[in-house]
Amino acid sequence: MSLTDTPSASRLHIAFFGRRNSGKSSLINALTGQDTALVSDTPGTTTDLVSKAMEIQGIGPCLFIDTPGFDDEGELGELRISRTLKAIEKTDIALLLCGDTFSHEKEMLALLKEKNIPVIPVLNKIDIRENSDSLATYIEEECKIRPLLISAKEKTGIEQIRQAILEKLPSDFGQQSITGELVTENDLVLLVMPQDIQAPKGRLILPQVQTIRELLDKKCLVVTCTTDKFSATLQALARPPKLIITDSQVFKAIYEQKPKESELTSFSVLFAGYKGDIHYYIESATAIERLTESSRVLIAEACTHAPLSEDIGRVKLPRLLRKRIGENLQIDMVAGTDFPQDLTPYSLVIHCGACMFNRKYVLSRIERAREQHIPMTNYGVAIAFLNGILDQIKY
Repeated sequence: MSLTDTPSASRLHIAFFGRRNSGKSSLINALTGQDTALVSDTPGTTTDLVSKAMEIQGIGPCLFIDTPGFDDEGELGELRISRTLKAIEKTDIALLLCGDTFSHEKEMLALLKEKNIPVIPVLNKIDIRENSDSLATYIEEECKIRPLLISAKEKTGIEQIRQAILEKLPSDFGQQSITGELVTENDLVLLVMPQDIQAPKGRLILPQVQTIRELLDKKCLVVTCTTDKFSATLQALARPPKLIITDSQVFKAIYEQKPKESELTSFSVLFAGYKGDIHYYIESATAIERLTESSRVLIAEACTHAPLSEDIGRVKLPRLLRKRIGENLQIDMVAGTDFPQDLTPYSLVIHCGACMFNRKYVLSRIERAREQHIPMTNYGVAIAFLNGILDQIKY
């Protein structure tokens, strides 16, 4: 498998924050050994988030994120700063490049700490600074962390950064499992995977691929079929599957046909735990009972694909909700990173499995909902609840 085969959502997200012309782009280029980010002596060269997927020895797959300077000015500058602040939501580890006064950096440090993001302060350009040691001491007094002294241009101190990243690595990073303790070696697992318009001919969708790979790593016995071949596949097996993983859209049909001894879940439910907070999702699903036709629901999807016929988020889930609540139920749809800061107009948020987002970003959305006392669940959990089988679903 090549480095680029690891999905960005599964990589450690390392973001670089600092003033304009502080050397963020140069540092990324030094760390990657490539001209990943545009470098210029002109402040404000980086105008949008720039990402580079890489592999760091001892850490594994990472995603470096270069952000615009947080001291930018003017109307366009404010837009760039908003992009920088949005990057915080998906950051696992932050590298903070420090300047001579440390005023803007102090504000950014406080914001990063508020979000519980590990911070590595860096003092760049020591090859041309005459006051590096005294400035480092000042920064240490201000933020209680000694900055790393480096020169991106001369590639001095780069190994120190790698070691610092290792030390700041979140304790649970890489420990998340899609299937958890649901299956072990030699368990028979049947995956029911509808190949419809959302999975064009010749392709599998990302959650299916990642789940199959994990099951193979666990040395499970893996069988796959499409929905219409589910019954025939069961008949061909020597024993009932330990676990059946299906697409949430066909939850009810598979539940009604499955062997009693087989446990049932869905890709979306599994990813609810893998990417987010499954317990909050399940607790929040009960909010569906309290919805009325005057309620407002937000459906959030990570992907930004064009609307498809019988799309689960735009068509099938709204249809199920309105069948249960009433045709006048107001449902709003957002996609990609377009997620409202203010969730209070909504009685419920329903999120997709978020296979395209890293866990940090999904948890930041859940935290926003919690803070505003808005219930938030996900596609699979909501569909299981609407079909009256949530208590029968494993996670």
